[in-house]
Amino acid sequence: MPTVVKKVSTSKEMRTFLNFANKLYRKHPYYVPNLISDDAATLDRSKNFAFEFCEAEYFLAWKDGKVAGRVAAIINHKANEAWKVRQVRFGWIDFIEDIEVLEALLQSVTEWGRERGMTDIAGPLGFTDFDPEGMLVEGFDKMGTMITIYNHEYYPLMFEKLGFRKEVDWVEYLIKLPEDLPERYAKMGQLVLEKNRLRTRKLTMKEVHGEKYGQKMFRLINECYKDLYGYSLLSEKQMDQYVKQYLSFMDLRMVTFIEDENGGLVACGITLPSLSKALRKARGKLFPFGWAYLLNALYLNRPATLDLLLVAVKPEYRSKGLNSVMFCDLIPSLKKLGFKYAESNPELETNLKVQSLWTAFDHQIHKRRRVYAKSID
Repeated sequence: MPTVVKKVSTSKEMRTFLNFANKLYRKHPYYVPNLISDDAATLDRSKNFAFEFCEAEYFLAWKDGKVAGRVAAIINHKANEAWKVRQVRFGWIDFIEDIEVLEALLQSVTEWGRERGMTDIAGPLGFTDFDPEGMLVEGFDKMGTMITIYNHEYYPLMFEKLGFRKEVDWVEYLIKLPEDLPERYAKMGQLVLEKNRLRTRKLTMKEVHGEKYGQKMFRLINECYKDLYGYSLLSEKQMDQYVKQYLSFMDLRMVTFIEDENGGLVACGITLPSLSKALRKARGKLFPFGWAYLLNALYLNRPATLDLLLVAVKPEYRSKGLNSVMFCDLIPSLKKLGFKYAESNPELETNLKVQSLWTAFDHQIHKRRRVYAKSID
C-alpha cells in the first residue's frame, strides 16, 4: 500500500508523534530517549516562546495501517532574516527503513514550506540551537547524549539517494580528564586572571536566581554564538524559559563563571553528568520512577563521563587564555566528583578555535553529525 501522510490534528495523534521514536528504537542499545514531557512542551505553541518568531506543522506517515514515520516542519523567521535565506527546516524526523516513507514525509515538509514562500529545505534542525539538531553520520556504535539525536545508519544513506547534500557538519570529542592538572596550565590561568583583572566565581542556586545569572549567561551566549550556523538570537522570554528548564537542576560545582572587575560576566563553562543511561532507564518518562534515575545520576551515583554542555567567551577575550582559566577551575572539581571522561557538545567542523581546546588532553573525534539541505524545485 502507498504511504499516506497526515497533519497531526488531535491530542491522540500528538501522543503518537511524541512516542514514535521510542517505539522505533525500543531495543536499540545506543539510543537515548528524550523526555516526552520536554518534547511535548517544545512542540506546544502555548508553551514554547520560539513561536513568537517561528511557525510549525507536524506530520505522521502511515503505511499498511501502521505509523511508519514522523516529521516536524518549521520556519524560523528570525533566523531566515538574519541569514538572508528562505528555508523550511525539518526536525523530529524518524522513519522505518523504507525510502518511500521518507520521501513522502519530506514532500509534505517541502509543500508546506513552498506554500509559505520557502526556496530551500534543511535539517534536522529545531526551532533554535537549544533543540537537538544534526543527523548522526559517524559513531553509530556510541551511545547518544541527552542533547543530541541518535538515528539508524540507513537515515543518511536514504537522504543522499533523494539528492540531499551536506550543508554543515558538527564533530564531537571524547576527552580523558588528566589525573593532575599540568602545572603550566595552573600558572597560565593565574596570569590570565591577574593581567586582565578577572576572577572566577562559583555560585549558589540562591545567587543564580537572585542576581539573574541565568539571564546574564544566555545574553553572553547570544553574543558569542550569533555568527554560528543557523543561530537565532534568544528573546528575553526564551531566556527565562531556559533558566527554568535547565539551571534549576544543575550542580553548580560543575559550572565556572568568569567576571571582570565590575562583576560583568565575560565567560562561562557548563558541564553536567551524562544522563544517557538514566534516560534509557526512564524510557522517556519522568513518572513513576524516571525522576529517581535522573536525580541518582546527577547527585548520588554519578557516571564516569560528563557532558561539556557549552563554553562561551566574550569575543574581545577569546585570544586571552580564558579557556585555560576555566579548565583550571573545573578540572579539580570534576576529578573530585569522580569523573574520568568528558564528551563535548557538537562543534562545527570549521570551528578550529574550539577544537584546539582539546589538544592538551588525550582526545579523539568519536561522532559526526550533519545537516542535509536541498533546493525546493
